[in-house]
Amino acid sequence: MCAPLTRLMAGTRVSNRGSVAITLPRASSWSAPQEGRQPGPIIRTPGSMSTPAASAGVQPRLCYNTPVDDAAWMRAALAEAERAFEHGDVPVGAVAVCRGTVIGRGHNRREADADPTAHAEMVALREAARVLGTWRLAEVTLYCTLEPCPMCAGALVLARLPRLVYGTDDPKMGAAGSVVELLREPRFNHRVSVTRGVLAAEAQALLERFFARLRTDGEK
Repeated sequence: MCAPLTRLMAGTRVSNRGSVAITLPRASSWSAPQEGRQPGPIIRTPGSMSTPAASAGVQPRLCYNTPVDDAAWMRAALAEAERAFEHGDVPVGAVAVCRGTVIGRGHNRREADADPTAHAEMVALREAARVLGTWRLAEVTLYCTLEPCPMCAGALVLARLPRLVYGTDDPKMGAAGSVVELLREPRFNHRVSVTRGVLAAEAQALLERFFARLRTDGEK
């Protein structure tokens, strides 16, 4: 379970399970995310860090002193999307990650459950809130294969989520900028940092495969 971050003095060296040490910047240039405020800048790991991303020549980010590999977590979301494909729902998947641990998983179940709110993001957020015992998901990053719709984007704002990572854009219902921009709306009391396009080709290919199958089945 995610515990609140503790304030550290500038210059303090922090180790992550003995594998990496960093020096925190001065307080004036870095701060933990707070309600209604943008997250502080992302701290990058040393090039010697031994993670799959580092071995591939890509430096992972540090989020709350925990290495972040966006592609690895997005693959977990894609696995959830495949589950939606299997039972005839539009293949969208999501995982909620807190301090390097998946605490919520979800895939689209709108058809399976006859529930208009059973989008992947909503399912994952509900599970994450149950695990943490609070509706405030202030240390959670959500990975989703498709840009959230207005309903799901609103839920991310209300949950005080600091960061969203998604795969492919949704030109018909996207609420992270494709159609409307709800996650960065300046009049809201909270805004969500967004990373776009992680494994977008894989997410788009899965959607195209699903709709191609629907067209084929409709022609039979």
